Amino acid sequence: MNAVSTKSEPETEAEVTELARRALEHWGVRNGEPELLKYRENAVFRVRLPDGQPAAIRIHRLGYHSDAALRSELQWMAFLQSAGVATPSPIAALSGDLFVPVGNGSLTPPRQVDCLSWLEGRAVGARGVPLDFTPEQARRVFTAIGRTIAHMHNVTTVWMPPAGFARHAWDFDGFFGPNPNWGRFETSPFLDGPRRELVFQAREKAVKALSEHERSARNFGIIHADLVRENVLVHEGAIRIIDFDDCGYGWHMYDLAVALYQNREEAIYPLIETALLDGYRQQRELTPQDVAALPLFSALRAFAFLGWVQSRVEGDITRDVGMRMSTIAADVVIAYLRGG
Repeated sequence: MNAVSTKSEPETEAEVTELARRALEHWGVRNGEPELLKYRENAVFRVRLPDGQPAAIRIHRLGYHSDAALRSELQWMAFLQSAGVATPSPIAALSGDLFVPVGNGSLTPPRQVDCLSWLEGRAVGARGVPLDFTPEQARRVFTAIGRTIAHMHNVTTVWMPPAGFARHAWDFDGFFGPNPNWGRFETSPFLDGPRRELVFQAREKAVKALSEHERSARNFGIIHADLVRENVLVHEGAIRIIDFDDCGYGWHMYDLAVALYQNREEAIYPLIETALLDGYRQQRELTPQDVAALPLFSALRAFAFLGWVQSRVEGDITRDVGMRMSTIAADVVIAYLRGG
């Protein structure tokens, strides 16, 4: 997920698949048969490269990221891979470029297309589907996720981004500015009168808390920002991280809040939260103030979701899905208002 969508052609799976076939030629593959895995923010395909190795081709939505922002995402991913964080590695095109513009005749303006190494693994879970871990399995998995997030933050803290590095920020303006990263929630059609009033009260509380929250090199830097269940893979007991489309500058606690967000309704949520934080502490310090701010950052994720949903309904998602996601987000925000 990312900034407000600019939905445009190609619209159909057939059209975007044909674009992927054209794109593969830039990696030396002719007459390839890309397998569409998902078509939401970007279209993602599983492909085979000339050496027979699997890879992922991403066709980016028009106007979604500037060339500088996309290049920066790929540069950070390459650094993380070199620093021992299991992430996909960018695979340069035959031209040596990290991504290439690919068009489809007169049908559509050229799209940014990149290629990433394939990572095997099982997603931790899916949105709206209860986890199928035993309590002990969940403890091990979320402890490992916490360690991985901390390691990612540790190595990035001492990394010097290359010249021209540019990513958006999950800072105050990224949530509450005039143009939030995922869109404005204030005009959401999914908030009724009483619920809407409570959400706006929670916004006032969150605005005050975030404006006073510490922002320093200790707790703020480049983060993944979308560590949902689908983006965290488990392979032979090791954690692998995918989908860096929303990475940018932000508070480290936001990564932890996002990793917990989808698990709030799990019966073993207290175990999950404790395991994640314990794993993180094994690699990086968390102060009492950091932990106390977790409800704030959970609410920030919910505000972001409210903006994302209202800007995409009838495009990427149905009204029913929009209502369900918005209700969950509003409940998180209201819980923060009442006690977080």
